[in-house]
Amino acid sequence: MDALIARADAIKLLPQLKKGKDRESGNGTAKAKGNGTTKGKSKESTSNDDYTLQSISSRASVPKISHRPPHALNDSLSQTALDTQQGLLALAADDAGSIQLTDPLEKTWRISQDAIQSSVGGEAARGRRELTFRPGEGKGGTRVSSVDWLGGKVNSEVDLLAGSNFSGAGGNGAGGECARDVTFLQDQSFFAVAQKRNVYVYDRDGVEVHRLNNIVDPLRVDFLPWHWLLVATTNTGHLSWTDTTTGTQVAVHRTKLGASHSLTQNLHSAVTYLGHQNGCVTLWTPNLPKPAVQILSHLGPVTSVSVNPHDGVGRYLATAGRDGKVKVWDCRNWKGVVREWSVRGAGDVELEWSQKGYLGVLSGGSVNVYHPPHIITSHGASSAPPPLYLTHPVPHRPLTSLRFEPFSDVLAIGHNKGLTSIIVPGAGEPQFDSYEADPFESSKQRREREIKGLLDKIRPDLITLDPSFVGKFDTSSVSASSSSLVATAAQSLLDKSDKAKWGANVHVKQVGVDVPFARMKRVERLGVQGKLDLTETAAGSESDGSDSDGDVKMGGADDGERPSKKDDKEKKKLRGRNKSLKRYLRKQRKNVVDPQVLAVRAKVERMREEAKARRLQAKQGSGGGEENGRKSALDRFRTGAGRR
Repeated sequence: MDALIARADAIKLLPQLKKGKDRESGNGTAKAKGNGTTKGKSKESTSNDDYTLQSISSRASVPKISHRPPHALNDSLSQTALDTQQGLLALAADDAGSIQLTDPLEKTWRISQDAIQSSVGGEAARGRRELTFRPGEGKGGTRVSSVDWLGGKVNSEVDLLAGSNFSGAGGNGAGGECARDVTFLQDQSFFAVAQKRNVYVYDRDGVEVHRLNNIVDPLRVDFLPWHWLLVATTNTGHLSWTDTTTGTQVAVHRTKLGASHSLTQNLHSAVTYLGHQNGCVTLWTPNLPKPAVQILSHLGPVTSVSVNPHDGVGRYLATAGRDGKVKVWDCRNWKGVVREWSVRGAGDVELEWSQKGYLGVLSGGSVNVYHPPHIITSHGASSAPPPLYLTHPVPHRPLTSLRFEPFSDVLAIGHNKGLTSIIVPGAGEPQFDSYEADPFESSKQRREREIKGLLDKIRPDLITLDPSFVGKFDTSSVSASSSSLVATAAQSLLDKSDKAKWGANVHVKQVGVDVPFARMKRVERLGVQGKLDLTETAAGSESDGSDSDGDVKMGGADDGERPSKKDDKEKKKLRGRNKSLKRYLRKQRKNVVDPQVLAVRAKVERMREEAKARRLQAKQGSGGGEENGRKSALDRFRTGAGRR
């Protein structure tokens, strides 16, 4: 087979190439045949003529071929797979990455941040930062900043003092605008700020893009990522859910418990948790006008609430109040406090759970971190605090908030100067699913994730305390077909005691499955509401049954017999059917001011007056005498009285 052989002489300099023309053979190409001979006067090339080979031979080496037997190679691969599996199991352990002590007399809370930073890796050591922000310009001004935490740079800064009442950076007044709460939306490209008047949405560069006029005087905001809902509480005690994809308000509930200064969500069920000034904690969903759960947690205002995301269902809730206590609740039964203890320091207490179940408590001028399982382990009636994992004093006062960084062992603390972050070994989740949350995603991946999130958006009416019911198999219909028929809610009221009380002549028709209240018949609804009239169960009555549409049949009539319409009418007439309801509606209509009803009443009254005037005129036209006119029923008594 013929082949072309090219020589790469361009590596050497041009003058050297011109001097070495005598080394050239022909035009640099030759045709080779299968027997290795060349046609023409081409000169055989030696190894010295290949300048490319000579230039790279000193820096290149032939890969070594392993001469191990096949069984040794298989053992090596098996050992590598075993090591990888053990490494993944170690990362999935509850104590992965936490501080391990060799001496039982040592305490983890005595280890300083400098010692932790010097012992961890270079990437983890970058988590400890100190960011200082400039205060807002003017009196009462507030500055909102968007920070790239991984890169350590500030993306944008919004000065809420600039602008007039309805324009400028956030529609701010001349006296200064305060930022009460801030939250990111579906990603870092947009964030919502709860300001003094309304909720404003800004992009990454700090440009105002939306103003939610339907949320007035907000206090706290939060975002539900799976439902694309912005939750906000107002100073008037209202809780609202706003769809960020369409801008419409999904639901608004009046809490009737005053302003709420603490708000959080359960990441697994999307239920909203509120802490109120009277010490109550309430759980809300958009499809219920009343709280799903309400507990009295503290003897004073609730300052912070947080749900543990580590167990996968949001099982434990931590609350803090101005009574100086921190309490941990079990959300499965709400029977009592799992554990409670008192904290020191002035000011409000702030709480935050990490992805691995570590609880950060901010009080006074320091931050304390407690690790599981001591937090969720019951300690009886004792109010002793759980064992302390880490503590760190912050010189800047006052301390306002704290947040754990996702997928990292970093705890950020907010104060009046800026941000201070500390390293909490073992607090972050070491493994992350890039399809759900990827801290290193590119702009293309972010766009794709946003589109998939819009397509997979969950409806707000599916938010409930038990999200596992969605997609659950309904076994009632299967069991009903194979076993006895299931009675409706009306039949459940007529148990053995009721039948013994009202007699054996009361029969309730059975159905195959449980019927919802909206699809029940009128008799079944009355039975569920406790308004079913069973007092007229006369044993001797011959026609005491209801109409054919009802399920309840009274009296001695058989199931196949049908009462006549005449008997049905007589029964309803004797019972005075709907008299009480008509009397109630008549009383209600008296208090209703309707122009049409008033006009009809005036017309009827006018017609009555005209008829009365006509009767009086006819009476006077006949002579006015009682003899010529029509006599009344009292005339005979008057005549009799005259005779006496």
